[in-house]
Amino acid sequence: MLTYEDLTTLFLNAAARLELVTHPEHWMNARSLEREFACTCHTGSCEGSENRSSCTISFTWSTMDTALSQEGPVGICDFFHEPDEHCPHLHTSDIPPLVLDLAYSTPLHSTSVVSPSLADLTQMLKLRASENSSRANETRPGVTLAMQDNRLLPEALTLQQRVELPIWHPDGLRGLHDEGRHRSEHVIIRRREDDDDPDNPGEIMADHPRPEEWLPQVLLEVCQDITRVLEALDTVSSQER
Repeated sequence: MLTYEDLTTLFLNAAARLELVTHPEHWMNARSLEREFACTCHTGSCEGSENRSSCTISFTWSTMDTALSQEGPVGICDFFHEPDEHCPHLHTSDIPPLVLDLAYSTPLHSTSVVSPSLADLTQMLKLRASENSSRANETRPGVTLAMQDNRLLPEALTLQQRVELPIWHPDGLRGLHDEGRHRSEHVIIRRREDDDDPDNPGEIMADHPRPEEWLPQVLLEVCQDITRVLEALDTVSSQER
């Protein structure tokens, strides 16, 4: 099973392979026991990085994720009740995917209150980012404003993206759009051939996700997307200067 530590290590290793500079941070919510991860990434050296594009990737690891990573579906089901073939604890295809939030930002150096080219820049940014993102399923550009000398001036171009990882779905990425309409082909209910008791449901087989088999490559692709989008951001912002 995949743990929180495995996931964060896989991401940091993928980023290192592409020479992305990372600044990871970890938190735990003492009340909900959710774990949170955020990592700011940029290219080049740290010196002067505030003047270049950056990306902050973050996700929340829920208590259900922790329980699945430690006990597996059967362990969770046993804790609450007797195993049942329709139990969502056993059928992990019902568990929502892990969402990676990607927040990009690149500083602007505009001196005008309203830049005629600002709308064009944001649209160009969205197109460039979408073209260079193989895993993101949502892209939203934006502009942050700052008050200077009683005037609102554009301060930075921003971009929000989302990447969904169905880490507990037994079909892996193929089950990303399953939406619970059908059971995974991995769900099997076995009956013993010598058991004629109609009240005996037989041996109930839980889903057995294997995200560790496909996640390293997917995270590498996510990091490749981050690198390409950062390059696109730098290119677009340079046209504003």
